[in-house]
Amino acid sequence: MHSRSAYWQGFRDGTPFLLVIVPFGVVFGVVATEAGLSIAQTMGFSVLVIAGAAQFVAVQMMVDNAPTLIVLAASLAVNLRMAMYSASLAPHLGPISWWRRGVVSYFMVDQAYAASILKYEQTPKMSHAQKFGYYMGVITPVCPIWYVSTWAGAAMGAVIPAGLPIDFAVPITFLALIVPMLRSAAHVAAALVSITGVLVFSFMPFNTGLLVAAILAMAAGAEVERRMARARGAA
Repeated sequence: MHSRSAYWQGFRDGTPFLLVIVPFGVVFGVVATEAGLSIAQTMGFSVLVIAGAAQFVAVQMMVDNAPTLIVLAASLAVNLRMAMYSASLAPHLGPISWWRRGVVSYFMVDQAYAASILKYEQTPKMSHAQKFGYYMGVITPVCPIWYVSTWAGAAMGAVIPAGLPIDFAVPITFLALIVPMLRSAAHVAAALVSITGVLVFSFMPFNTGLLVAAILAMAAGAEVERRMARARGAA
């Protein structure tokens, strides 16, 4: 397999994610403008942060007038999974050049990681160049469409009447994004702890319960993964 073939295979594997990316981006654009952000600010958010879940959390906390440090801390907590993604991909993409690693780091999104790590594990003989090509193929249909969808949602949000209820679309979109990713006991444990934590700590000001729930969920997922790894080693 040449690097170009790996790229186009990644492109094909990344295209189905558009079924989630498009509505997710549109909903974020609408919600962000409804929260008072301009179209330029909304686009800057998506281009610079490029992390849908963290963006929704940040916007919601900004609406609640949470302090800036709390907004940043909650967003970083939600995005800490990216550090785990990076550690998982390091054996596969670590040897590539520094600027390619920088590109991968910027385009580190859930869909690209999920498709790429599965492909790498199924095809261990891929070269580092082929792995990079595959990763770039996956993000090619995903990330540009995320920008376009955000812009479309922001443009729509600028003309939608203020009283029109659209908040219902946010949890539905989250479910569409998250449910397909629950592929292991660690994922399920993290999701259950997160849900429980959000409910238990809902009394905390400025939605800081989200921060606590995110930390607890990551700890639970890591612990389940550790125990499963130990069980596999003992078997």
